[in-house]
Amino acid sequence: MKGLVFREFLEMVEKEYGYETVDTIIEKSKVPSEGIYTSVGTYHHSEMFALITELSKLTKLNTDKLLFAFGAYVFDVFVKAYPVFFENKTSSFQLLADVEGTIHVEVLKLYPEAELPTFSIEEQREDKMVMIYRSQRKMADFAEGLIQGCAKHFNENITISREYIEEDGTVVLFRITK
Repeated sequence: MKGLVFREFLEMVEKEYGYETVDTIIEKSKVPSEGIYTSVGTYHHSEMFALITELSKLTKLNTDKLLFAFGAYVFDVFVKAYPVFFENKTSSFQLLADVEGTIHVEVLKLYPEAELPTFSIEEQREDKMVMIYRSQRKMADFAEGLIQGCAKHFNENITISREYIEEDGTVVLFRITK
């Protein structure tokens, strides 16, 4: 997982809970990087889960809620950092349908060693989209937060339901309706 993602997570934690909380979760999680992340560095995703677990203990919020919140938060970061991906997009469905064909292609040009999840669009209509998320990292809550953040960006109200195709969370079907 790219260091950029870790840095944004820690920034979100600092904004929401303060620097002391960031320091505490880094210390208690005992992550190998000691919380020092370069944007272009690559770190094992287990560090993210360790940090989220410690934040959950401190805040009494479930890890799934924290991952969802982070997904929604980081979507706004992506909009500001990579505006070209959002040009000429008029809806969340239009952007989501473009993740694999354009966004992930460009991300891999910048970070060839990045291990990205995949999103396949199974059905798309004006008011409904069905997409399948695949990732060995099992971060469907984060993905759902990104989807919700995308809808918010386009001022859309959506409903998301989830079906686990693989019980371990590596393959998840999202049904998104407007």
